[in-house]
Amino acid sequence: MVSAEKNKRQKLNKWAKFAVFLTALVLINFLAQLVYTRWDFTKEKRFTLSQKTKDILIDNRHEVIVTVFLDGDMPGAFKRLRNATKDLLSDYKSYAKGNFKVLFVNPIEGLSADEQNQTIQNLLELGIRPTNINIKTDAGFAEKLVFPMALIESNGKRMPVKLLQNQGGEAISYDESINNSIKNLEYIFTSSIKKVISGYNPRIGFTEGNGEPSTRYLFDAINSLSDSYVVGRVNLDSITKQGLDSLKMLVIAKPLKPFTEAQKYKINYFVMKGGHVLWSLDQVRMELDSLRNGRSFLAANNYLNLDDMLFEYGARVNYNIIADVNCAEIPVATAGGPGGNIQMAPWLYYPVLLPDTTNAVVKNLDNIKAEFASTVDTIGSKNVNKHIILSTSPYNKIYTSPKMFNLQMVEQEPTQKDFTSTPKSVGVLLEGNFKSVFLNRPIPEGITEKFDVPEKGKPAKMVVLGDGDIFKNQVSADGSPFPLGFDRYTQQNYGNKSLLLNIADYFTSVDNLIALRNKEVTVRPLDKTLLRTEKNKWQLVNTVVPILLLICFAIFQHYYRKTKYAK
Repeated sequence: MVSAEKNKRQKLNKWAKFAVFLTALVLINFLAQLVYTRWDFTKEKRFTLSQKTKDILIDNRHEVIVTVFLDGDMPGAFKRLRNATKDLLSDYKSYAKGNFKVLFVNPIEGLSADEQNQTIQNLLELGIRPTNINIKTDAGFAEKLVFPMALIESNGKRMPVKLLQNQGGEAISYDESINNSIKNLEYIFTSSIKKVISGYNPRIGFTEGNGEPSTRYLFDAINSLSDSYVVGRVNLDSITKQGLDSLKMLVIAKPLKPFTEAQKYKINYFVMKGGHVLWSLDQVRMELDSLRNGRSFLAANNYLNLDDMLFEYGARVNYNIIADVNCAEIPVATAGGPGGNIQMAPWLYYPVLLPDTTNAVVKNLDNIKAEFASTVDTIGSKNVNKHIILSTSPYNKIYTSPKMFNLQMVEQEPTQKDFTSTPKSVGVLLEGNFKSVFLNRPIPEGITEKFDVPEKGKPAKMVVLGDGDIFKNQVSADGSPFPLGFDRYTQQNYGNKSLLLNIADYFTSVDNLIALRNKEVTVRPLDKTLLRTEKNKWQLVNTVVPILLLICFAIFQHYYRKTKYAK
């Protein structure tokens, strides 16, 4: 009787413990829904949202709908991009407190050919562009249309978002592009959501009328900025005070004609009212095309009438040309003339510039390709902070202008004695309250409007670069532009485009979202060489070892039970 009662109590205790465990499990799940948390054990905290992103999501009072069109059957690399996007937006949704909706759709799945064409046309009108990719199959290669894009809707506004950042040319594989894209996902979504919520898209103007490159050579610079800004060309002769007031940033890229005093007056007004200027200048006029067919060319000073202006702001672009051992290559015809072989040869006058990794504007950027660049000095100017952001390598030599050039110079080997030097600055960042260039000076002829130019301007920023070609894209024989920073001859991609985007973000963002673009995410791929050499070894280990462990466990259990029940 006592034994039966004891067994009954034991059973009740077991059921009570089970009920407590079940209740605790349900309670923990309920609390987990109320309190969101996660632990990120990665070294670079790749799965942790920045505080800036959290603040924007928490402070937002508008409903946000994010439709991601990257779904369905696709190659593994694109699945990684989709999964990374899904994980990120899941975090966004957790911090947005219920007013954040995420949809993943394949817009052409299950549609007929005509319906697909109509759907694609409708999406194109929204700015959603498909990407045609080749998929390897048993029968060879097949083409597939994917949509690596998203559409953000909020506050009555829409904005398309590119998930796949095509920053390279043909030499950059989809895997590399997608790895780069995953690094920038947080910046892309946070900055886009911020713009949609606020309804503010800063305006950026590229000057024209002073011999600047045509839009064909600035196509990728303008097109890349157009994803987040309102971008266009502005003529300093015709632009009005109202037009200048509407701009947030002015890009002066590779002018060839001198600026008039009236044009300089308008630029000065723009700076005094707090506008930001990106100067990309050639102080020496020299083009590689001038040396084709064995010709020689005298590189001479390019007088732009901007020296006094830049001096007052705190910078000086020198009249010289840099030769650097750390340089890009150019195609050169070998023996046999134009019909002979084309080989790549280092060209000392195309220096590859090194970003200052401590500065947020150029942090984590690839090296920058320049062409016939000049050094840039900083000048003492009150209330203006100066930072060097781009420099040459320590192995350089400076030539003063004028200088004669020809393609036979590729055969000249740089000597250690002549090229051992110190890094020279080619790009500087200026920040502060700039002094008016036209202080105590009469208003220039040609100014018909009244510009209220203060003696001391509002806080503004400038970047001065000693090369006008940094933001020019190459153009193919049929006139189609290559991506900015991509060298079609060496198939190498430089950081020129990222430099432009970073400068634009730094100039126009109140929240300093550039820090999100510079987020470090280390991709740790498998060692393919080691994988090939040790493939059979690890296949054998993974096949045999589990079986041996299972046999050992069975033998141990057999003898354990035999010993236990033999007593």
